Amino acid sequence: MGSPRVNITSAMQLRIEQPFDLASSLMSGQAHRWRPYGPWYSGVIYGNLVHIRQDLFGVEYQCTPATEEELEPILRSYFRLDDDLEAVYGEINADSRVAEMVALYPGLRVLRQEPWECLVAFICSATSNIPRIAANMESMADSFGTPFTLNEETRCTFPGPHQLAWGGETVLRQLGLGFRARYVAQATEEVAQGDLDLEPLKQAPYEEAKERLMQLAGVGSKIADCVLAFSLEKMNAFPIDVWVRRALLEWYFPAGTKMKDRDLLQWAQAYFGRYGAYSQQYLFHGRRLRDRKGGS
Repeated sequence: MGSPRVNITSAMQLRIEQPFDLASSLMSGQAHRWRPYGPWYSGVIYGNLVHIRQDLFGVEYQCTPATEEELEPILRSYFRLDDDLEAVYGEINADSRVAEMVALYPGLRVLRQEPWECLVAFICSATSNIPRIAANMESMADSFGTPFTLNEETRCTFPGPHQLAWGGETVLRQLGLGFRARYVAQATEEVAQGDLDLEPLKQAPYEEAKERLMQLAGVGSKIADCVLAFSLEKMNAFPIDVWVRRALLEWYFPAGTKMKDRDLLQWAQAYFGRYGAYSQQYLFHGRRLRDRKGGS
């Protein structure tokens, strides 16, 4: 089955005058509801169905239900265009391996996602993989979200905690979440009841915000750091999953070195510094794609 034919007669352009790679940013394991739609990417962000593609000057896009003018500041925030990526490179390229990954994937951005959706996605990431996480997120959206149609494609918004609370653990298991259903259901209950407010964690110190997230059942250090880096403004967060662990042990330590993740994290945050989230994302993306390409 081929790609769908997409006829978009008019789209708004967002000019971007710094390094930017749409495909790498969307498909590098940070966000889980983007997918190719013909020559475009289709995603649902902040309650909007968006079709977007890169052009010579930045990106062009269409959306619903917001107007393209209303979505522009959302996109600028989502792609962290307020970050000076050249200045970030000026710091993280001090490490030769990170510099190598930057040269391979220039313009890969750390995304600024909606915290609730980001939290649920990474709870679903426990002992899982990117396609399965995407399937879990889509099934929850299809079951509890609001549908919108754009260019003959219909997709649903990701449900807020009060919407998702209608399902409970039993329904979430039926949707394919497995053991993760219990953790998503418990997080849903805490947020819906107001016991956990994610927004203030953006202003909280890193350690305090991480400690609060790790009070949730099913949220360990790696999941917490993903949420902190990709939605809660903690650029010093350094999520360590299987790919990053391989990257660190293979590229930074003598062969055969064994280290616990907490020791790797302590080393990485001291070594990579305040833009650790950017360094981590380049290492993750490069190491994961290296195995796909059969490189060394």
